Amino acid sequence: MEVAVETTEGLQRRMTVQVPEDDIAAKVGDRLRDLTRSASVPGFRPGKVPLKIVARRFGKRVRDEVVGELVQQSFYDAVTQKELRPASGPVIDPLQAEPGEGLSYTAVFDVYPEFDLAAVEGVEVARPTAEVEDGDVDRMLQTLREQRKQFNEVDRAAADGDRVTIDFEGSIEGEAFEGGKGQDFALVLGSANPVHGFEEGIIGMSAGESKTIQVNFPGDYAAERLAGKEADFAVSLHRVEEGSLPEVDDEFVKAFGVEDGTIESFQTEIRRNMERELADVIRARTKERILDALLSSNTVELPNALVMEERDRLFEARREQVRRQGIDPDGLGVGPEVMEEAARRRVGLGLVLAEMIKKHSLEPDPQQVRARVESIASTYEEPHRVVAYLYSDRERLAEIESAVLEEQVVDLVLANAQVSDEVSTFDALTKRNQALSWED
Repeated sequence: MEVAVETTEGLQRRMTVQVPEDDIAAKVGDRLRDLTRSASVPGFRPGKVPLKIVARRFGKRVRDEVVGELVQQSFYDAVTQKELRPASGPVIDPLQAEPGEGLSYTAVFDVYPEFDLAAVEGVEVARPTAEVEDGDVDRMLQTLREQRKQFNEVDRAAADGDRVTIDFEGSIEGEAFEGGKGQDFALVLGSANPVHGFEEGIIGMSAGESKTIQVNFPGDYAAERLAGKEADFAVSLHRVEEGSLPEVDDEFVKAFGVEDGTIESFQTEIRRNMERELADVIRARTKERILDALLSSNTVELPNALVMEERDRLFEARREQVRRQGIDPDGLGVGPEVMEEAARRRVGLGLVLAEMIKKHSLEPDPQQVRARVESIASTYEEPHRVVAYLYSDRERLAEIESAVLEEQVVDLVLANAQVSDEVSTFDALTKRNQALSWED
């Protein structure tokens, strides 16, 4: 077998492989001789079919099978011989395998990059710190009251904070657009609608009133075909409801599982939950910063094939998420390119983490794996069955082990990097942007 490798661009390699006809003929001959013992040919008893007849009848099919197998085997042998590490499956073109001429093909593929890791001791990480204050507990209590707000219909004009039920239909330059229509739609005014002017136009309307509201879609609106556009919404208001907050009494407290019904016990439970949430958020934010620091301190050339594969995977996952929210993703006018930056980050991190694991000879800690498995299982009715299932499913367990290894890398960096504390607050660390973002 003859092998020649050419670097075309970056991490892309073009490899030419030639397999002599003798190798093909030998394998074809062996397979045809095996067929003489089992082939069924009219006029001949089983096992008595002459080789010449078998070759005439099955030769082309057998050669095609042998060539297909040789392409796979020779590619593996060739990259092993040349000490290449393919990061993607090969694109093979052209393939030539005419009888008597041997086998030759060109395989184009990306390889994994070779790079030296930056010293962990030089990595700088700012770790956020915060405590749950009394004011945080009071605000959480108010949030819990808001979640149980009761709405009652009122006979007056709509005001900020009211819930209104409306029909609406949007148009741009007189043309209705997809996703711009709704009926009996409930909307709490003041809910930070990204479309400037929509909620403001409803304030002051009364039940039974209709009007046209002019709005402006923001320039970064998720649906690119609407971003930055002006639109008219024909709105009909059916009902105005005013919200009222529940009193913090025994009944309210017991609804949250606090049996003694005292506000003191409720506040203690709220604080305990907030402290758990804060610890999780601090851990997650610290991990994110460590991974960002590792990525920025290591220059890694990315295999384009891996980036494109990850980009498409992330895009399809986000489309499914949007679909589950009742939105047609095709109507948003967004393509896979919106996920490319996130894909590049994920691929880059994967390469750096793999090199970290290799360099420091890390293996999944069995106790951490067990703890994560039990944590996952605890959300099901029969945790012991889920634990057994997860340990029996090699693919699923490998995912858990991979997550544990990532945590071990984070711990290793924390133990050796230059870590400084960054004082923050509960609100600042736990606040979440609820708007849908394709890139998140």
